[in-house]
Amino acid sequence: MSSPAVVQMLARSPLFGRLDEAERKAVADEMRPTAFNAGQVIFSRGDPGKEIFVVTEGRVRISVLTVEGRELSFWHAEPGSVFGEIAALDGGPRTADATAVNVVKAQTLGSAALKRLMEKKPAVAEAAIALLCSRLREADQQLEAIALHPIEVRLARFFLAQSRQKAPTQREGKVDVDLGMSQTELALLIGASRPKVNAALVALEDSGAITRKGTQLSCDLDQLIAVASLD
Repeated sequence: MSSPAVVQMLARSPLFGRLDEAERKAVADEMRPTAFNAGQVIFSRGDPGKEIFVVTEGRVRISVLTVEGRELSFWHAEPGSVFGEIAALDGGPRTADATAVNVVKAQTLGSAALKRLMEKKPAVAEAAIALLCSRLREADQQLEAIALHPIEVRLARFFLAQSRQKAPTQREGKVDVDLGMSQTELALLIGASRPKVNAALVALEDSGAITRKGTQLSCDLDQLIAVASLD
């Protein structure tokens, strides 16, 4: 990926978006490109964390294995997303596994360079705190959803989040979303089995909340909000 493209990508990053173009250029100059094949493990829980990753292409699954051997997926890092920041910031081991869902290209930044940047630019340190807080909130919400809500509600909330990411200001009508993942990946994110997710998708489709064509979805915001509000 060319340096100008990296600089442009950093402008959309929650961690580096507050920097001006010259500062983002300096960060990009310290980053190194890397790539992973589909299914390749990028790092495992317990590994030392010496860098952060910024996804430029593809999708990365962030997950953990339970003691029963079940995989729980926290989220997917998509283009522009930062992952691996926890271990890079505190010097401890990786807290989760990172696996390439498909072919992934990314840029890496060493933890020493990141810490120097945070010392020189308080805005980056503030953004790092905000990023970590958002991760904690998302993890709490996901655990609550898995424990308390049926699969249809979890899916409706997930589709609403995807729709709002695609169309942040739209509050009604339909939004077209490309999930870019299989039902197996979706099941990992929702914390349910694939057959149960498939049944819930059919129920949402029958209700008119979604229309499916492969990984392409047409999401009816009004219907999804109604489903997501169920207790």
